[in-house]
Amino acid sequence: MSELRQNLITRDWVIIATDRAKRPDQFANTKKIPAFLPSHRPDCPFCVGNEEDGTLETFRLGDRTGWKVRAIGNKYPALSPTAERIRISSGIHRMMSGIGFHEVIVEHPRHDLTTALLTVEEVTDILLVYRHRYLEIRKYPHVETIVIFKNHGESAGTSLEHPHSQIAATPVVPSQFRSRIDAAVRYFDDTGECLFCRTLEDELAAGERVIFESKYFVAFIPYAALSPFHIWIFPRRHSSSFDDITDAEITDLADTLKTVLAQLYYGLNNPDYNYSIRSVPTAEQATKYFHWYIAIIPRVTKQAGFELGSGMFINTALPEESAEFLRSIAIPINPNFRPT
Repeated sequence: MSELRQNLITRDWVIIATDRAKRPDQFANTKKIPAFLPSHRPDCPFCVGNEEDGTLETFRLGDRTGWKVRAIGNKYPALSPTAERIRISSGIHRMMSGIGFHEVIVEHPRHDLTTALLTVEEVTDILLVYRHRYLEIRKYPHVETIVIFKNHGESAGTSLEHPHSQIAATPVVPSQFRSRIDAAVRYFDDTGECLFCRTLEDELAAGERVIFESKYFVAFIPYAALSPFHIWIFPRRHSSSFDDITDAEITDLADTLKTVLAQLYYGLNNPDYNYSIRSVPTAEQATKYFHWYIAIIPRVTKQAGFELGSGMFINTALPEESAEFLRSIAIPINPNFRPT
């Protein structure tokens, strides 16, 4: 019989459809992984030698003769830092100018890699650039929310193979952020505890949904995961804003993120996925009630009429079985293997 579980952080009720549940390995990507991708493509705008004239570049890790990671303005940005902040209300209609930031993080010079195949040092470089750009962007007074995200694969919304992620900064706090903050505030007012810290404590005590632990981070599938293999990575230290992360934590997070994505890569045949770093709005740096984290959502199922019509999710994978499956995945002895 199916059961309903509530995710207290998102406030969502999730139907865990045990009668329709699939075995974890049945969620594997059925598309054949290409046997070969070139390490360089002459028509790829992110490959070495194809860089634009430099006007879009906002930061690079490396020097003039070479780079490890680049931050560049999106050529077709959803938001622009050069706009003037204007708000207009006319009856029930409201409008605001599209001021903000929209940058691309080119994660590696090579075209044929993905995060699961990078070294820990290379993932560390990506996270260092995330932090640097986060710190710089939050200085702008019109920025209210900063979202760091990665789309991997066609069904996740990417159109370019070259490994990259994005940063978007908005002049408003999105309603989803507001609702999660409101839930966290209510829980703190009722209990005196951080909801995220309590969630982490309970998941560690249960253990059955934890898929990876490191010194500073824990990766787990939530009790009421909204979709199959939905993964959260929580810092053990209570911290509200991603830019508060230390150098030691960045190195540790790089190992955690790489390991979790490698579990998905080898366990589910390199599925499409999205990940995002969820952090407190920029007006609040340190709070007692909010805890930043990373959400990873493999695109192994699709939303249909019930989800769209009700706003509820149906999860056809048991979180406990999914976590056990990922823990069992053997990552190759040479974890830094990559195509040659």
